[in-house]
Amino acid sequence: MTHGGLPVGEESEKPERPSYIGIHSLDNETDILFVSSGCGSGVGWTSSHVMTMKAREFVVGGFDAGDYPSVYQKKIKANGDDEEDEDEASAFQMYVYLRTAHDVPVLTRVTGFKCDNCVVYIGVAFPEVPYKHMQELEVQELDGAMRRMNITKERAASSAVSKRGRLPATTRAPLYHSKGKATKAALILEHPDAAAIETEETGRRPAGPHIVFCTGSISKLVDADPADLHNFPFMRLVAPEDLLHTSEFFDKLADSPDVLFETFALLQRPPVIDGDIIVADVDNQRVVVECLGASVTDGVALMLRRLRTAPAPKRDSVGNYIHSRAHEIDENGGYVSLAELISSDCETTDVGDIWSQLR
Repeated sequence: MTHGGLPVGEESEKPERPSYIGIHSLDNETDILFVSSGCGSGVGWTSSHVMTMKAREFVVGGFDAGDYPSVYQKKIKANGDDEEDEDEASAFQMYVYLRTAHDVPVLTRVTGFKCDNCVVYIGVAFPEVPYKHMQELEVQELDGAMRRMNITKERAASSAVSKRGRLPATTRAPLYHSKGKATKAALILEHPDAAAIETEETGRRPAGPHIVFCTGSISKLVDADPADLHNFPFMRLVAPEDLLHTSEFFDKLADSPDVLFETFALLQRPPVIDGDIIVADVDNQRVVVECLGASVTDGVALMLRRLRTAPAPKRDSVGNYIHSRAHEIDENGGYVSLAELISSDCETTDVGDIWSQLR
């Protein structure tokens, strides 16, 4: 007996989703600086070959080759100023067709985290989707103003700004402005083994996934040299009162195809080098960060944005941490699915309803 074309008791298997993590330069060249081995399944080339190429060379479509690099560049303000806007997004997502070694473009969901001088990107391929020629590049911001942008049209508008010195009437100003520019850092971690980072109520700090790559700006978040953090357990940067909280976040990352949002605290002076003076917990300030994370088979990409610093939380009579109300509000920030961020009404996109249907 069958149901929906399948034998009863059998479910259709989800198509294979090749995924990988990479880093490219934050400029028009988009030189690929690192890519994980998963790119072999995604685009058919080895990681060593991919690192001789530029990210923009992979994007296939009828739009200008400069559209992809412009996603991460400075945006023109409403007054025509070309300085970086304080509330610009740090995380972006787009569906594009990428060139492959087999000469058959593959639809790929690209999630990019913009940092000081590079872009950390996550590629998830959808090889079962047939090629469709795209005339315009559309992008969804995952933070900041959370705008849905048509890069092809906005880039043309920016060109008009440079020629006329003002914004055309059809260009929208940013939805809001933040009060200050936040410090950001990007990291790539090993793929977490849930069993290895599970926290028991023993007071023992779990090792967790190790840091494979971090941007230099990490030293603006915590008192540590980026070189010393290579192969360092990420969970040892996390404040002890947030260990279980952060471990649960990694569990969610391992099981989700989406970008997840979470808030937790880091130690301002973590014990990175053996033999260094250990700062007493009560004297070790916390750096509260908002974290955007995405997981693939090769590892985890994180974007950390500094929210504020705070003193170490007080303890009760038996030594348990007492959380403030402000911290509890942060903890409830939780998960934001892309289904909530991305509209299914795609009036202008060439990809059609892919935005809302592909997972």
